Amino acid sequence: WHPPKCHYRNSTIQISKHLQTMNTIPPSAACDWLVFAAHPDDAELGMGGTLLKARDRGFDVVLVDWTRGELGTRGNAETRAAEARAASGLLGLKERLNLDLGDGYFEGTPELLHTLVRCIRRFRPRVVWGNAVSDRHPDHGRASSLLGRAVFLSGLLKVRTDWEGENQEPWATPLLAHYIQDHYHAPSYVTNISEHWQAKTELLACYASQFHQEGSREPVTPISRPDFLPFIEARAREMGRLIGAEFGEGFIMARPLCQRDMPYLL
Repeated sequence: WHPPKCHYRNSTIQISKHLQTMNTIPPSAACDWLVFAAHPDDAELGMGGTLLKARDRGFDVVLVDWTRGELGTRGNAETRAAEARAASGLLGLKERLNLDLGDGYFEGTPELLHTLVRCIRRFRPRVVWGNAVSDRHPDHGRASSLLGRAVFLSGLLKVRTDWEGENQEPWATPLLAHYIQDHYHAPSYVTNISEHWQAKTELLACYASQFHQEGSREPVTPISRPDFLPFIEARAREMGRLIGAEFGEGFIMARPLCQRDMPYLL
């Protein structure tokens, strides 16, 4: 049995129109990239070269830190805030804000998810970037999972949020991506940061309290050992090699890339 030809044709046309609607990136995006980081310095370590490249391409980038990094062994929340301000100046961000959700303790409550949804709807990004899907620090993987939920909820009409007293419209972010951090993950997308590698090392120097300093009496942590920054360089060389470049940064995309995504990536 075959459906009537005219009925099949009309259904095909309707499906085609629906897919075209789904695949059209809305013209009302308020920023190009919205980058989330569980701690100040996560984004700079994971995708600092890519952020510098975006700066030079004229992308509007907003960076949202979930916590103040107050449980960090070295330094304190005030130190991290000053370091984040210095890094933001180098990155040329459109805006940077801190949600102060509680380092080490944030959980997927409706209140937290609505906070994330509120950010996504406020900035209406073309791409959302977030922490590694799993990692040595449990905050990273947990933030990644919660961000995925928030991106989904942001597009739902019946999830109600407001900003400055005004009801927010749903925003279905076209693309979600996760940078790679301490643990290795096979990337599904790699950016060439060879021309920005030196600038990335200067960017990371903004967070000097967290890394090795000769003669420091601060406790030793996994990222303050002398081999950590060489490891970051080795990882960048490894990712770059995958695409025939000297240095690269790898990402895991939440879905396969397609042609319409290319204008919003590097």
